Amino acid sequence: MPKIKGPNLMKIEAPSLLESAWLPTSRVLEPYNWLDVFGSENPVELELGSGDGGFILERARRIPECNFLAVERLMGRARKIVKRTLKSNLTNLKTLRLESSYVVEHLCPPQSISVIHIMFPDPWPKKKHHKRRLIQDSFLDAMKRALIPGGTVRFSTDHEEYFQWALEIWNEHPDWKELDVWNYEADPLTEFQQLWNQEGRKTFRTHRRVAS
Repeated sequence: MPKIKGPNLMKIEAPSLLESAWLPTSRVLEPYNWLDVFGSENPVELELGSGDGGFILERARRIPECNFLAVERLMGRARKIVKRTLKSNLTNLKTLRLESSYVVEHLCPPQSISVIHIMFPDPWPKKKHHKRRLIQDSFLDAMKRALIPGGTVRFSTDHEEYFQWALEIWNEHPDWKELDVWNYEADPLTEFQQLWNQEGRKTFRTHRRVAS
């Protein structure tokens, strides 16, 4: 295991859990209890692959009545989100350094997430790497289990071919319904999105809910 600068992520336990901006990786075999994690039963939103954290940090500031979990695999980026969380005194935002698919499949209790944000995931453009893409049938099943009744997934990408791939998989899955695209113009922008907007790159979006 690589050396970790900062808190020992394997040993953060209650009661310090509520005081930490990190979510520990010590319980990777059982789902988290969001009441233990956040100290409230407010709705929980999940961002997968949070990058620089610009989106979820601002969303946590704007909606204090919700709890937020940033999932980021890269330590440097995760540490940056935590530093900004502490600087902003946000108690409704935690960061977890793990793979997105594992978090949804194994660590989210059934029917416990209100919104899943998937913002510009790695498109793995080479055909031989398509199996590494996040959007797969098995992952749609995992998100279905994790979402509360009426919960939704918001998917955004600047990669048109990946977007068409994702649409095909979603449209062939009988348990998902397409919704009107949310009011994304009100969404916070990450540093990457600001740069891409300046370059005139187009963003493709789809909004999904588990069919009743």
